[in-house]
Amino acid sequence: MKLLSQTLCLYHHLDHHHTDGVPDRCEGKGLEMDAVAVNEEGVPYFFHDHHLFKGFHGKAEMSNETFPELDDHVHVDAAFRMHYEDSDDHDHMFFFFKDKVLSYYQHKLEDGYPKPISEVFPGIPDHVDAAVECPKPECDEDSVIVFKGDMYHYDVKTKAVTSKNLQNLPSCTSAFRFMEHYYCFHGHQFTKFDPKTGDMHINYTKNAQDYFMRCSTFDSNSDHVEREQCSRVHLDAITSDNAGDIYAFRGHHYLHKDDATDALKAESIESAFKELHSEVDAVFSYEGHLHMIKDDNVFVYKVGEPHTHLDGYPKTVKEELGFEHADHIDAAFVCNDQHIAHIIIDDKIYDVDMKASPRVPTNERPMGVLKHVDAAMCGSTGVKAIVGNHFYHFDSVMLMVAAKALPEQHRVSQELFGCDH
Repeated sequence: MKLLSQTLCLYHHLDHHHTDGVPDRCEGKGLEMDAVAVNEEGVPYFFHDHHLFKGFHGKAEMSNETFPELDDHVHVDAAFRMHYEDSDDHDHMFFFFKDKVLSYYQHKLEDGYPKPISEVFPGIPDHVDAAVECPKPECDEDSVIVFKGDMYHYDVKTKAVTSKNLQNLPSCTSAFRFMEHYYCFHGHQFTKFDPKTGDMHINYTKNAQDYFMRCSTFDSNSDHVEREQCSRVHLDAITSDNAGDIYAFRGHHYLHKDDATDALKAESIESAFKELHSEVDAVFSYEGHLHMIKDDNVFVYKVGEPHTHLDGYPKTVKEELGFEHADHIDAAFVCNDQHIAHIIIDDKIYDVDMKASPRVPTNERPMGVLKHVDAAMCGSTGVKAIVGNHFYHFDSVMLMVAAKALPEQHRVSQELFGCDH
């Protein structure tokens, strides 16, 4: 470690002093990210100067709280996770700085690192701007894409390098692969690009804050419907009412989809559910009412224009649903014309008979292959369990719990809300 510290000292960036101020990615139009990579659990890590944002929301922390070697002497230029099972470096995270590279496995620095970039990735230039993994067939071979003026493809198996001059793609400060799409971040914006050619998608430059961050407020020029329709940030809760309309909640905002017309409307949660304000944990529809769970409270609204908050609410989760010790309810749903509320907490699912008095949770059972669910709803075709930006469809609750393998993934933004990009 002493030798490592001495090595890192040689690469001190005089123009990246650490200050006591903690950056806020929701201020103004957002921040320029120096590097983006996902960890072994698929959580995105956004690096800005000497700070790290984990996931799509939450405050920044110092990078060296998670990666001790990333101190004030190291400014991350680019990062990616090697995700190729045939590679000895599968699930390793690589960080580039100046002419060096560090390799981490399960957040621990591998022996012998840092090493010269030329030793680990021969043919890749020093002082890279951005890097991102590109598996086959999204690239011709399992590759790492590196940006330094031109775009370089590094073949993981053969170590061959090809380069391509970029004609119209902005200069990337970081690059990110997400949901099989590729994004070049530049300033507070991002551009979608073709990983094989480097060509940018026509008219696809967006504000990164709108799509990759969960903020309480957004820029006044933000298209609120498109943002909520196409955001890459996972939903907190979702339900459909008796008419088949969908209500999807994320942070301080929600999206309403009219079943009859497919029309979308996006508003702040506070504007329609002022007593709730924001941050819904779970929601289910029962007999024309939305039951909205936040922390240890249940709010109930009669569906209508406007939605009407019922007198006597909120009530505690214990009063309303009978849970004695439920720190956080992850998801809840009621299937069509039934009176059983299915409540998901961690990797367990419970049944609550809404006609019973008092209501008590019964029939506790494990969730099977689904170890975590962000949101869920049930309609005429079955259950949709949302994990991250995808959902899994099951014909019934029984089949969901009994499943031995995950069914096909579906994209929430595209298949539920019609996002075309």
